[in-house]
Amino acid sequence: MFDHSFFASKLGHAALVSVAAMVAFTVFAGMLPTPDTYSVVVGAPFVELA
Repeated sequence: MFDHSFFASKLGHAALVSVAAMVAFTVFAGMLPTPDTYSVVVGAPFVELA
């Protein structure tokens, strides 16, 4: 799909860095402990729109 010249360009490097950042974010987000969602919702302040 992509050839070597694409990944050698600046755009190719930016694409690789972007994919690596998304993978790292997904890995680190999966490692975080999940809080009890009910207590988070109850403790959140409510905002009403006029």
